[in-house]
Amino acid sequence: MDFSDVSLVALRVFREVAERGTFTAAAAALGYTQSAVSRQIAALERAAGSKLLERRREGVALTAAGQVVLRNAAAVLDRIDATARELAGLPAEGGTVRLGWYPSAGAALLPRAVGALRRTHPAVTVTTREGTTPTLVRALRAGTIDLALIASAPPFRPPDSETPALKLETLSERSLCVAVPAGHPLAAGDSVDVADLRGQRWISGPASSNEVWLGVWPGLDERPVIAHTARDWLAKLQLVATGAGLTTIAATMTPVVPAGVRVVTVRGGPQELRRTILARLPGPVPEPVRLLADALRTAAVDLGRPSPIG
Repeated sequence: MDFSDVSLVALRVFREVAERGTFTAAAAALGYTQSAVSRQIAALERAAGSKLLERRREGVALTAAGQVVLRNAAAVLDRIDATARELAGLPAEGGTVRLGWYPSAGAALLPRAVGALRRTHPAVTVTTREGTTPTLVRALRAGTIDLALIASAPPFRPPDSETPALKLETLSERSLCVAVPAGHPLAAGDSVDVADLRGQRWISGPASSNEVWLGVWPGLDERPVIAHTARDWLAKLQLVATGAGLTTIAATMTPVVPAGVRVVTVRGGPQELRRTILARLPGPVPEPVRLLADALRTAAVDLGRPSPIG
């Protein structure tokens, strides 16, 4: 085992592969060819004297040795980046916290927390990025974000099985609701029966091979009719306002629904709950990270206060 000749390029490539989950995605993000990424990983594995990645059909997974290398590579790269910033006269990285968030968190929770922190601690810099829960978990492991807002649905399993286990804190647990056009027959009351959702047109996020249609009521006993697909939840709600269809929505998003949209609860069938979870790696918590975590907790409590649905 000899790491004396390991390059920073190899470490950055390794971190990117670990975060993106595939050689192809890492190559695209870095602007490299896939073969160049493969060569860097092979060189790193030779230096480590051990396999660092397990190649699987759906992508790659870190081996136990890979987890050790990733943890230390992230620390090295963070120090190098901090040094470059200091030499360039930029603000110290110690005043910055990097947050990842799942899409619907950007509608209400994220801006409320970031806005509050800017008012109370303007010296703290927050950078954010949107991603799916699996993507954000990999980014935490890779050390490219400090905190992650992730979504969880029953049976509320841990987001991954890697070690060490992530520190998870439930910020909110609310019922899933349905957003309907204000002029729709289902908008007449505050709740609808699950049977009334059959045959409706839905506005959903694009599904992949391992994802459900995000925006369609779970457990429908029919193939849903997808009228529109959109990743942005506010775009979905604007489409609902035009009468284009229905979409699911977390109860915490009720304060930001546009005019022309009614939010109703659903009766019957299994109770559909959704958790917003704050995740981080175990270990000491830097002050900027602690301050942002506190702001997110407060914002989640504020959004969870009872408010009229409609």
